[in-house]
Amino acid sequence: MSISEFSYSAIPADAEQLRAQVRAFLADVLHDYPEEKRAYSWMGFDAEFSRLLGAKGWLGMALPKQYGGAEASPFSRYVIIEELLAAGAPVSAHWIADRQSAPLILRFGTEAQRKKYLPPICRGESYFCIGMSEPNSGSDLASIRTTAVRNAGGWVLNGQKVWTTNAQHSHYMIALVRTGDKETSGRHGGMSQFIVDLRTPGITIRPIADLAGGEHFNEVFFDNAQLEEDALIGEEGRGWDQVTAELAFERSGPERFLSSIAVMHTAIDAIGRQPDALQAREIGKITARLLTLRNMSLGVTRQLSEGKNPAWAASCVKDLGNVLEQELPEILQGVVDEQPQVIGGSAHAKVLAYLTQMAPSFSLRGGTREILRGIIARGLGLR
Repeated sequence: MSISEFSYSAIPADAEQLRAQVRAFLADVLHDYPEEKRAYSWMGFDAEFSRLLGAKGWLGMALPKQYGGAEASPFSRYVIIEELLAAGAPVSAHWIADRQSAPLILRFGTEAQRKKYLPPICRGESYFCIGMSEPNSGSDLASIRTTAVRNAGGWVLNGQKVWTTNAQHSHYMIALVRTGDKETSGRHGGMSQFIVDLRTPGITIRPIADLAGGEHFNEVFFDNAQLEEDALIGEEGRGWDQVTAELAFERSGPERFLSSIAVMHTAIDAIGRQPDALQAREIGKITARLLTLRNMSLGVTRQLSEGKNPAWAASCVKDLGNVLEQELPEILQGVVDEQPQVIGGSAHAKVLAYLTQMAPSFSLRGGTREILRGIIARGLGLR
């Protein structure tokens, strides 16, 4: 691995031309959308908005046309995602399906699975969650204990997942579980992925309240949940290889440094056009970091467009991006003379309050900082 993986990658003209269309659409649809709701962005659930995006052809863009996609490049998707996040659009309903589940199904699924699941994703009508983390496992996916055992009807699923985003709103979960014995299969062997219909009897979903009062995360329990034979996605026992490829999609995009961008907007509005020396310096430093992260993220997008697996580079983007996202509320609280307020106060005070409460979670989603730095160390040949 080398720094050349982050070499500058310009957005192609055919992808860049989408930007004006997306901005016009957002200006129309979100013209009276309050700033405090924009702060939710990729945690903001709005099924109708997702269906509008599907109608525009802006979901599942990189998928083949036969499955409802547009066969567009990863750069085209990047432009649309960047504009949605910068505007604070509520993208949570379709987010995981578009970003992770659809590419995974396209790559590893059967033809029947592609025909069944991909078109509704492209229409913004089918929502997915990801079942990876488990109690007492942290981000160590190799320690998962949920099992799927073959029987006459297919597979019987037992165990528990935790910190599952939007499970209570989703139609399906793609779950990583054990189908083989850990002692004989090895630490990373004996795992498989399944597409789990969350309406299946024996599945219980319990939301987990966060500091801001939201319920984005969930516990999901499986008690002898019967899955059909065709619920298995990809090869039995190859789940570890599949999930690591999936995580590259999760860790590489602009969402990994734009989660707090709403507070940047409200802070600049509060400062106005005549910043003092401290305000100008801090806003300038933040902007420089954002531009650097954007260029790194575009380098990862170039690798995806070339069919590579940019796990190392994507981990760098997520690690550095999460640091900035978490620091932004604190930095901006020091340059704008306004305290966070959950109730009352200005739009900036409300956005600041929400993101101050949510910032600790940014380095948990998609793998903790410790896990990411282990991946980076391996990529650099240091472990």
